[in-house]
Amino acid sequence: MTMLTILYTVLFYVATLVFVMGVGRKIFIYARTPAPLKIPTTPAPMTTTGVGWRMTREVVFFESLFRSSKWTWIFGWTFHAALLLVVLRHLRYFQEPVWLPVALIQPFGTYAGFAMVIALGGLWGRRWLVDRVRYISTRPIT
Repeated sequence: MTMLTILYTVLFYVATLVFVMGVGRKIFIYARTPAPLKIPTTPAPMTTTGVGWRMTREVVFFESLFRSSKWTWIFGWTFHAALLLVVLRHLRYFQEPVWLPVALIQPFGTYAGFAMVIALGGLWGRRWLVDRVRYISTRPIT
């Protein structure tokens, strides 16, 4: 191995260590910070099955976002669905032979990339065009 390869390898491991430790530190700080606000929640399910079903609905369909903002839900769900399709399409690089479901979604993966860009454009537009979101997103002037 050349000296340059060794240097890049060491730098990669140092960067990874700094990243993991930084994220761990932030999680530790957030976990210890008290939440001063009382946040009203909807009635919670009482069974493990109910919790699993409610969590699945939230993760797959973004149910609470759908109730609060239809436009944000459309762009957010479109982005995540297209991202899933693109990730599944990239499975072909790790398989030999390529599984049939992965082969069948190949033509749709290109369109999913375009859908991701359009959805990100919609979310970006919302961030800059809606006053209350822009207020939260911009840096305060000091």
